[in-house]
Amino acid sequence: MTNSPMTTPAPIPLTILTGFLGSGKTTLLNRLLKDPALQDSVVIINEFGEIGLDHLLVETVDEGMVLLSAGCLCCTVRGDLIATLEDLLRKRDNGRILPFRRVLIETTGLADPAPILHAVLYHPYLSMRYAVEGVVTVVDAVNGAATLDAHREAVKQAAVAERIVITKTDLISDAAALRELRERLHRLNPGATLLTADAPTDAVIAGGLFDLEGRIADVAEWLRTEAVEEAERESHAHQHGHHHHHGHGHGHHHHDVNRHDEKIRAFCLTSDRPIRQGTLDMFLDLLRSSQGAKLLRVKGLVALAEDPEHPVVIHGVQHVIHVPAILPRWPSEDRRSRIVFIVDDLEREMVEKLWNAFLGKPAVDQPDAAALSDNPLSLRR
Repeated sequence: MTNSPMTTPAPIPLTILTGFLGSGKTTLLNRLLKDPALQDSVVIINEFGEIGLDHLLVETVDEGMVLLSAGCLCCTVRGDLIATLEDLLRKRDNGRILPFRRVLIETTGLADPAPILHAVLYHPYLSMRYAVEGVVTVVDAVNGAATLDAHREAVKQAAVAERIVITKTDLISDAAALRELRERLHRLNPGATLLTADAPTDAVIAGGLFDLEGRIADVAEWLRTEAVEEAERESHAHQHGHHHHHGHGHGHHHHDVNRHDEKIRAFCLTSDRPIRQGTLDMFLDLLRSSQGAKLLRVKGLVALAEDPEHPVVIHGVQHVIHVPAILPRWPSEDRRSRIVFIVDDLEREMVEKLWNAFLGKPAVDQPDAAALSDNPLSLRR
């Protein structure tokens, strides 16, 4: 590590709030913005008129930027999200606005969160100044199941979330339907925390990978590998005919009905032995170059052979893998390397065989790694 007289400030936690049209983002956002816990935050929305924040506005700070009653700033996306994020940093660093401590981005109902994650993780400057804390997806309890059936965008929004907030639960009288929605969301994204709209602000917004000072927070909660592994075991049992957990008649047919869910998968790969840095880099490089479009999220905690006492945190989306963050210590006694994949139309077996091939694990039918890449030279760096 090199010392520099110009030290980079701690990265600012950034949360993405998404959800399909009519899911209740506006109502949830209005409630959150009344909480003093969001003071010293910036909320980026698409258009003030769409959100209806008039009762929260205090004064105009700058063009396209207003101060809210909770003490946080709110601004619109001016053409390009990257330009907006850069402009905020410029004004913050120049003292033209208060030094905000968190950013919350509210997307349109039809938005795929992946490009927003991509924009921040890929940008050489923004990736240093902002830390993607997580994705919060809002799902409507009344129409959520039908929306997931009809719109693949809604499925992807739920699949990439760290936290899923189920709204309008007071409007649904069918307890079984609500339970089925929760079970479906858990199958779709077993690593996500399921919340209701009355959850505390810090449970909805905070609790991600980074804290307010930009430091790594609860990695175990962010990864939630136990939930993913348990879901994998249940899915394996289901596929092999162990249906005794599904007493209701519809339990056997959810894969036929939920056609958009079929191609979204979450799984966890592990290694008990530390991994060489070069091996990890080549594995991730080959995977993202050959299958990047199908990698909705990649999250991991890895023990490097060069320094096994200081694990690295991996965070990626599609073709972009963020510069790994190094932890000062392991968050628990579990020192396995584990990487959680949330993928779209990509078989676990293919990724696992590639993983085993790079780790040197003996297995039958291991793939030719170069054959899986559109660019075989990627292995010869």
